[in-house]
Amino acid sequence: MAKASQVILLVEDSHQQQFIFRYLSRLGFGTHAMRVVKSPSGAGSAEHWIRERFAIEVEAYRRRQAQTKLVVLIDADAYSVPQRIQQLDEALRDAGTPPISAAEDAIARLVPRRNIETWSLCLNCVRVDEDNDYKRMRDNWSEQIRTAGDAMYAWTRPNAVAPPVCVESLRSGIGELQEAGLC
Repeated sequence: MAKASQVILLVEDSHQQQFIFRYLSRLGFGTHAMRVVKSPSGAGSAEHWIRERFAIEVEAYRRRQAQTKLVVLIDADAYSVPQRIQQLDEALRDAGTPPISAAEDAIARLVPRRNIETWSLCLNCVRVDEDNDYKRMRDNWSEQIRTAGDAMYAWTRPNAVAPPVCVESLRSGIGELQEAGLC
């Protein structure tokens, strides 16, 4: 029988996957310890797909809670982080799944505003705001995202203080990782 994944990753796209893989690998998780559930490309709205899939993955996480954590990455787009979290909570309620409990669930809901590219720039110490869409700023994000994952690791170390360029949604994401025990 295959060993259960230590971390379930629910992501919209390859940039989010690359970012969280890099971060988790710095924490010592190997790729064999991660199960990726990624929105199929060309299948419509990725954030909508994440919201539809969220309750399923929360249930999968809860079945093997003692050995597993769940990380969800969903872009805020034009919404605020609390609005996206509320949409995820509503998806649980609609599915008849109990709400997330910070005390009991090792679930991190990471909501970059507007998108992961904003976090990538921010983590590379580029001053950004959360109203502009930076996604089309460049063609190749691979190196930027790789170094962003490394910076996220540094920014989440014990006693680390995020620099002043850190945007609010990233501060919230760091808090989610801390609450889920993924720092």
